[in-house]
Amino acid sequence: MQQSLSIEAKNILENNWRQGFTVPCEGLYPFQWHWDSGFIALGWMHLDLERAFKEIQSLLKGQWKNGFIPHIIFHNPSDSYFPGPEVQASHLSPFAPEIPTSGITQPPVLGWVLGEMYAFAKADSRMLPFLNEVYDAAYHFHEYLYTHRDPKGEGLVYICHNWEAGTDNTPVWDSIWDTMDSPEYDLDRKDNLHIAASHRPSNREYQHYIHLIELFKSYAYDDALIAEKSPFLVQDPLFNAMLIASNAALIDLGRILGKLEKVSQLEQWNAQSKKSYNQKLYDPELKGYVYYDLRNDRALPVLSSSSFTALFAGIPDKNRAFEMIEAFAKGPFSGKQKEFLLCASFDPSSNSFDPKRYWRGPIWINLNWLLYRGFRKYAALELTEQIKADTLYLMKKYGFYEYFDPRKEQDKKLTQGYGGKNFSWSAALTLDLLLNK
Repeated sequence: MQQSLSIEAKNILENNWRQGFTVPCEGLYPFQWHWDSGFIALGWMHLDLERAFKEIQSLLKGQWKNGFIPHIIFHNPSDSYFPGPEVQASHLSPFAPEIPTSGITQPPVLGWVLGEMYAFAKADSRMLPFLNEVYDAAYHFHEYLYTHRDPKGEGLVYICHNWEAGTDNTPVWDSIWDTMDSPEYDLDRKDNLHIAASHRPSNREYQHYIHLIELFKSYAYDDALIAEKSPFLVQDPLFNAMLIASNAALIDLGRILGKLEKVSQLEQWNAQSKKSYNQKLYDPELKGYVYYDLRNDRALPVLSSSSFTALFAGIPDKNRAFEMIEAFAKGPFSGKQKEFLLCASFDPSSNSFDPKRYWRGPIWINLNWLLYRGFRKYAALELTEQIKADTLYLMKKYGFYEYFDPRKEQDKKLTQGYGGKNFSWSAALTLDLLLNK
């Protein structure tokens, strides 16, 4: 199984490779996506280290002058995706680069991905020159986040658009959409031409998404105005866990590279971030980390797979981690009769759980990979092996789809996964699960 999966995964990355970057999926996602490229680089490092380098270098071509790294870089023209560069209109910001980009970001994976690459290839003579080339840009992004996205100085940065969470249409946002009266835009959606509409966000959800972009454009992507006026302003556990993990990696790499002033600042940011994350986002009843809606000054007490990514970042102490892991193992994500494959993207016991629709319930391989690493970090061996086995089972049975149904009973009847086929991060992270010991 291992050899055939590795060959299939390699072929997918090769087929999705463009001029210096990898598209997530042919047709459906024809550009370069921020956090996709981080995960994809982990696959390339096993196959071709130079391509892993190019993946990161290509991502940084879209970095703005203020350090911001957008969630899409439009390197190449394509009419198969909406909203494209003409809708995003990044040129409205004085900080935007010449290359068209989006004006929102995604979880800050770059720092810890660089740490993974160094751990894998530190004996390679090309590694340190590459890190010297990109380190300051990665640090600048963190500086942007703490300077522009943390209005209360808590060490917790906010997202201003649901796409910034990476978990686009999670039910977590439903109570925020209820507070918004977005216009009923006519949408030139392309995704439903590739994928069944029942597996994708609804039109009404998309109208909220576009409304936020239109607001940001009216502010010329000014962060101060967004912080003041955006109806969507959330401290997200996944986004902040990725930031904390990336801080830690940049601290280690900075010491190696002699970037001691930057290391000192990163240490200060990270200490405050971990303290606030533990104090503000942990829900002792749910035994997981939740979301905080800054605009409406309220916690959003629901669990998603994002609620456990703090384990990957080493945020909880051992006692809290044990409490989380025990609750996870016995809770709704596995099911009372172990009726779910790991790991659903949203709480299966919730009335809002939808096992077919994008981030409202299906399994995503990048979250599985993060949880696998988190369980392993805290020596939760049974869960570590289970989530790895479930992930590889899905890849072997269905191929490298975008997302998968977590229901074991449904799995007996299905012959394919959901979303895009030949999905790059599914292939890349499968390679890492198989090859990174």
